[in-house]
Amino acid sequence: MGRMIIGVDPHKASVTIEVIDPDGVVAATGRFPTDRGSYLALLGYVKRWPQRVWAVEGARGTGRPLAQRLVADGETVLDVPAKLAARVRVFDTGQGRKTDATDAHSIAAVALRTAGLPVLQGDDGPLEALRLLVDRRDELARARVQVVNRLHRLLAELIPGGAKRDLSSLQAKALLAGVRPRDVAGGTRRRIALEEIADLVVLDAKLKTLKTDLRTAVAARQSRLMDLFGVGPGGAARLLVDVGDITRFPTKAHFAAWNGTAPLDASSGAQIRHRLSRAGNRRINHVLHVMAIVQLRHDTAGQAYYRRRLAEGKTPMEALRALKRRLSDVVYRQLVADAQTRRTGPGGHVGATVQSGADDAGTPIVVSSEKSHPGPAAPTLPPPSLSAARSSRPIPTPVNRADRSRSQAPFA
Repeated sequence: MGRMIIGVDPHKASVTIEVIDPDGVVAATGRFPTDRGSYLALLGYVKRWPQRVWAVEGARGTGRPLAQRLVADGETVLDVPAKLAARVRVFDTGQGRKTDATDAHSIAAVALRTAGLPVLQGDDGPLEALRLLVDRRDELARARVQVVNRLHRLLAELIPGGAKRDLSSLQAKALLAGVRPRDVAGGTRRRIALEEIADLVVLDAKLKTLKTDLRTAVAARQSRLMDLFGVGPGGAARLLVDVGDITRFPTKAHFAAWNGTAPLDASSGAQIRHRLSRAGNRRINHVLHVMAIVQLRHDTAGQAYYRRRLAEGKTPMEALRALKRRLSDVVYRQLVADAQTRRTGPGGHVGATVQSGADDAGTPIVVSSEKSHPGPAAPTLPPPSLSAARSSRPIPTPVNRADRSRSQAPFA
């Protein structure tokens, strides 16, 4: 008997499993609660197959608690992306209905037929702490946006013209200081606005503390991502947490396909064209977007590259996408350099592998459309003058501010 695959559809209160052999024949099925006694019963149930591997859907999400238990007990666990399992379920024989049993079957089938699925490793304590910090920072940032939006709504009702877009707690207090409504509704609005300002002060203090903690944690990982212009502590932490082991990406093109900055080939017949990719890790895509916007606001190599793309006839959005694709290469090189420093010291070499314990699915397949855009090597023509560029194409403006490092990154 070969290696048995245990497909697991995890939930908060229960898990459903299906065990298949190397030929895809179902050997057993079952459903177990997630309490400690039932978990031990599950382990006892599968001991009849000494050669086994667990395939857990969303092992970095919903299935994380079970996956952590299994890895801690010395089990081999594969992380099966939910999208792959859903595709198998839809195209499988039968009605394709979504039940726990059909999900477990699809997960096992994906693990059987798909090479290169990430193998979970034991938790890296410092990296797990960094993940908790950056997730907390993102949650507080979203809460701050909601508070500011509510505050803007109240100020628009209390003050003619409302308040400016980028509003701080001190500015909001100054605006309210001169407002003295005489009606009951106006007084209630002012009181609620003061409460929102108090919440904003608390959130700003927490975010400031988290920024310091993230800066320290990123530095402790021996990462120089914050040396890249436009990458702050939050962006660097998100890159480290979501990327995990950079060597799971054999090339920078694979990395770009994973983060969604590589354009998708949409050619048909003699018409050759590419379109925007909305796939990939959107959190990393957002980090690269913020990095691009910050570089466009300053005299950087990224801004020069953007100007050259405009001079070639690209629209502002097309030039911005090309810049993000180039910045993806810059980040990839820095991550590889950091990995070399951690593992072998200066002058060492890092091998590439498609196995990883990082977030999201395995290494994507790269095609010609995902290769780097030309540049930003020395152009054959001088870049357009700043005045000409300003008169023709506007530079996009981001919604949120980004942290900036003091030094500019190499862009070639």
